[in-house]
Amino acid sequence: MPSATAHERLVETLIGQKLLTAADLERALAVQKERGGSLSQILSDLKVVEPKTLAATMSRTFRIPAVHLSKMELDPELTKLLPRKLAFHYQMVPVSRMGQQLTVAMADPLNVLAMDHLAQATGLVLSPLIATQEEIQEALRRLYGGVIVDTLNELTQHGAAAAPSGTIELLSSDDRAAKPDRVEDLVRLTEEAPVVKLTNAILAQGVMLKASDILVEPFEKRLRIRYRVDGTFREGDPLPAAMHTGVISRVKVMSNLNIAEHRLPQDGRVKFSVGDRDVDFRVSIMPSYYGEKACLRILDRAQAMLELDRLGFDPEPLAALKEAMGHPHGMVLITGPTGSGKTTTLYSLLRLVDRPERNLTTVEDPVEYDLPGVNQIAIRPDIGLTFAAALRSILRQDPNIIMVGEIRDEETADIAVKAALTGHLVLSTLHTNDAAGAVARLINMKVEPYLIASSVLLLGAQRLPRRVCPRCKTSWVPPKELIERFALPSKGTYLRGAGCPACRGTGMVGRVGLLETVPLTPSLRQMVSAGASSVALREAARAAGFPSLRDHAVAKAAAGLIPLEEVARTTVGYQE
Repeated sequence: MPSATAHERLVETLIGQKLLTAADLERALAVQKERGGSLSQILSDLKVVEPKTLAATMSRTFRIPAVHLSKMELDPELTKLLPRKLAFHYQMVPVSRMGQQLTVAMADPLNVLAMDHLAQATGLVLSPLIATQEEIQEALRRLYGGVIVDTLNELTQHGAAAAPSGTIELLSSDDRAAKPDRVEDLVRLTEEAPVVKLTNAILAQGVMLKASDILVEPFEKRLRIRYRVDGTFREGDPLPAAMHTGVISRVKVMSNLNIAEHRLPQDGRVKFSVGDRDVDFRVSIMPSYYGEKACLRILDRAQAMLELDRLGFDPEPLAALKEAMGHPHGMVLITGPTGSGKTTTLYSLLRLVDRPERNLTTVEDPVEYDLPGVNQIAIRPDIGLTFAAALRSILRQDPNIIMVGEIRDEETADIAVKAALTGHLVLSTLHTNDAAGAVARLINMKVEPYLIASSVLLLGAQRLPRRVCPRCKTSWVPPKELIERFALPSKGTYLRGAGCPACRGTGMVGRVGLLETVPLTPSLRQMVSAGASSVALREAARAAGFPSLRDHAVAKAAAGLIPLEEVARTTVGYQE
């Protein structure tokens, strides 16, 4: 074990290798004096020394092996030797046991007091390994479970006191008759502390993961919780099937939905306070075979980037988009699948052109973010307030710019096109695969080709591929077949992630915007009026110098921003 002057030896080594300056050391010592704690941890927290560099230096200095926990299979049986509370308190991960020796991974193996305490608590001899703090925390979550498991364990231990009615106790998966079916029982269930705490934990977990959606899905023997992070779903902590009724009923109560209705879909909205900010959740409840399924779309304004220049688009399509927004009338259409960021782009465009002298109005289903200074209308089909009905009323109020959340039917398309032809700038979205496909979609909605050619200023298509993880990125040489398939530039910096705790082993974290824009030039307008096909429009747009989504994606891959897997996942080459 390191001596009492271990931290001094560490500091000397860091300074000697020019990894730490005297000024940074003074700052770290000042923080340590103020709040206490380990000097090595403070150096890592202040980002004075990179965690990986610090771990490697400590490993060499004290001859303690370093370990990559993200690449190890951890044995759940070891959690019986090291209690969860102590493991999290001292940030130690049990790795293996041989006889009376327990090997643990630590970010700070110089913490002698922690080692002594755990040796007494376990009755074993501890042998330390070094890992970064980030890897330690991820391994602890993987081995012991996250916030939902914390709550579930607490409910299991204190359920009798917290739920006097007994309706929240953990039942066997076959005990289907135990579900409350009376409205009074459901209301009482949603007000009990265990159900409230568990539901809050599920929502808080989604916000913490920066997820865009939470799925609560009932199955025969379990309740599955999934979070959509960076466009792909990952499973959360598993829950017993008996928790389903309480969680779904609580979500309904929070969303002001009919708690007694189980046969029909329902939609609602709830605001949830997380830390020091409020987060909106758009709630959709749908009946399924084993019970009602809930989908909660997280609308976190703290995570929403509404400045156009911060969305990650390439300069050329961004400039085309800004130019189109400078026109006094016409239509700008952004296309793409659900979850591709279309609404965020429209909001960013509204912020770009918002002026006191302009009248801006939106029609949405639902209103996702509150935009100060913009008149926003949420449609309500149940009372006849549809997109088309709202648009008719808006046109009587002298608007300059109108945003239609989505053009879904013939009537809405007809009114939107006519509004663009009569002095209004109209922004909207369509569900098509690329920009050129928007023309065929409008024609399918019975809009005449000559009206499309006269009204549309710009067609856009958008995607959100995942970035290469900056912490574990490595150089990569694509094989010949991929070079030919994607027509990759010969000179490029191709990267891929090896997988680490920061990206949860995926090699990708965060997303970057892909935008394809096709301004309708005079030649393209003639083609649209003549009823040209999407394929012909697509080829003509590329010949006119407007790159496709695939072209933009390949360029970002060659720049080392996204892996080639994301190019294939988010775009389609015209030759494929």
